[in-house]
Amino acid sequence: MATPAPIAALLRAPVFNLAARVLMTLPYWWSGLAKMADLNGARAEAIGLGLEPAGLVVATIGVQLVGSFLLITGRQAWLAAGALGVFTGLATLIAHPFWTIAEPVARFHAQNTFLEHLGLIGGLMVAAALAERGRTR
Repeated sequence: MATPAPIAALLRAPVFNLAARVLMTLPYWWSGLAKMADLNGARAEAIGLGLEPAGLVVATIGVQLVGSFLLITGRQAWLAAGALGVFTGLATLIAHPFWTIAEPVARFHAQNTFLEHLGLIGGLMVAAALAERGRTR
């Protein structure tokens, strides 16, 4: 079945593409800005996860903001999506180890969050593929 013309036009519209990239990166740039606004809170979050925050908070903010900017602007989108994807994978393993939670409801919520993050990684993979496809045309 062919895509209806209005939908096809919407999917090709530059503003649609831009909105998709802004929304895809929303959790990252929002988190990066929030961490910049509350560095002590960001440090406490890292410590709460058992991480040594020296430099980690700055690196996290850098990946979140620079990766988001690059993906939104389409500059080195493959690199941005890859960096955000690796960051998400590592952060998900550290912050949402649902397999260690005994209480069923808490485990259920942690597992859902874990799976949502995997879906976000999949979305970043699609963004990188589409950016490369657009670059080679």
